[in-house]
This record gives sequence, structure tokens and C-alpha cells, in this order.
Amino acid sequence: MAEETIFSKIIRGEIPANIVFQDDLVTAFRDISPQAPTHILIIPNKLIPTVNDVTAEDEQVLGHLFVVAAKIAQQEGIAEDGYRLVMNCNKHGGQEVFHIHMHLLGGKPLGPLLSL
Repeated sequence: MAEETIFSKIIRGEIPANIVFQDDLVTAFRDISPQAPTHILIIPNKLIPTVNDVTAEDEQVLGHLFVVAAKIAQQEGIAEDGYRLVMNCNKHGGQEVFHIHMHLLGGKPLGPLLSL
């Protein structure tokens, strides 16, 4: 069984967060340490520790993450200029909280993520 994280408590309203969207599948809230003018985390309400733990049963919720990201980008006024979606997996990928989450970043030119 996956270990509960701080995100689970945010979903349930036990820890305050600046929630910008919530429905039965996902919750989105502003990052407390933003890396861009708009930095919102979008998380499934179901605890899935890493991308490696995703199953076929999770397809609907993960697709919904993208639908919600586009909706929030429109609401935040960053859709037209562009934004970045980032999902990290495990320690070497930069994941710090082991409840998968998508970062929605925008509001300024972000530059290259990696030199490939």
C-alpha cells in the first residue's frame, strides 16, 4: 500500500492550500515555492506514488490531468503565449513528493528545459 503524503491532506482540506480547481478526479493548487509567475500543481485525488506505478485503470484520471491543465492555463491567461507541463519520476527525475503531480508553469519565457 502506498504511503500517504502531504498532497492527500491537501485533497481532503486538512492542510490549507490555494486550490484553483478540484473535482472528483483531480485537485490543482498553487505551488508554495513557485518557479514561474504561474506555478500550479495538478494531482490525481487517487494516490499514485510514481509514474512507474500507473496502471491501465489510471488512464482516465491521467488524461483528465491534461484537460484540467489546459483549462487552468486558459483561466490564468497563459494559454496563448504558452506554458510548460512537467511530471517528474523518482529521485533522479527530481520527484520530491511521492504522489504523482503535474507542474503547470508559465507567465514568462521559460527557456530550454534540458540541452538534448
